[in-house]
Amino acid sequence: MADGELVCRLREARTEAGLTQLELAERVGVSRKTINTVENGVFIPSTLLALKLARALGKSVEDLFGLSD
Repeated sequence: MADGELVCRLREARTEAGLTQLELAERVGVSRKTINTVENGVFIPSTLLALKLARALGKSVEDLFGLSD
């Protein structure tokens, strides 16, 4: 992974919270596929979606997303 690439810890936070992709998707108002593509690094979430995901999981955005070293 190159420096400055997105690191996504969404899957870990979601499973820690005991939620399925569908349950998290419903909480933030997106499709299950959107959650799946974010978790798999196919889609980089907007700032608004990142904030909604963090709120739904009781985490900070920085807990969920960061940059590689």
